[in-house]
Amino acid sequence: MLPWKTVLGVMLVLGVSGAHAEESYKPSVKVKRLLDTQTTSSGEPIRYPDVDAPEVLTLMVEIPPGAETGWHEHPYPAYAYILQGTIEVQTAGGEKRIFKAGDSFAEMVNRPHDGRVVGDETVRILMIVTGEKGKPFSVKVPPPQ
Repeated sequence: MLPWKTVLGVMLVLGVSGAHAEESYKPSVKVKRLLDTQTTSSGEPIRYPDVDAPEVLTLMVEIPPGAETGWHEHPYPAYAYILQGTIEVQTAGGEKRIFKAGDSFAEMVNRPHDGRVVGDETVRILMIVTGEKGKPFSVKVPPPQ
């Protein structure tokens, strides 16, 4: 297995030179970019973790109507694609952003926030986390005062 830093280096090179990576596929293959960013949803630069046991998780998060995630933060980079529904994300500073089906974003890292379902449709989020084996991808934090 390649060292984590080598894998990260390859990912960074592909990200920089991969602007036309989809051209390497046959013409029948369709590629639609859902997210192309260097910052999180709070505007902070994306930083890859330097961990001993890297792990990538792909998760399906479902939040029913009238529910919320509860105040939490992500210690590692995570990327979300809203499959269904609408969610309002509020930061501890009071900023609010709305994400709806079809939206994609990089989650905030080490920044408390809460997600609340808007409307009466279950929110379904496809989430990819670049974290560390055996460590939580989300940590509960107290609500802001």
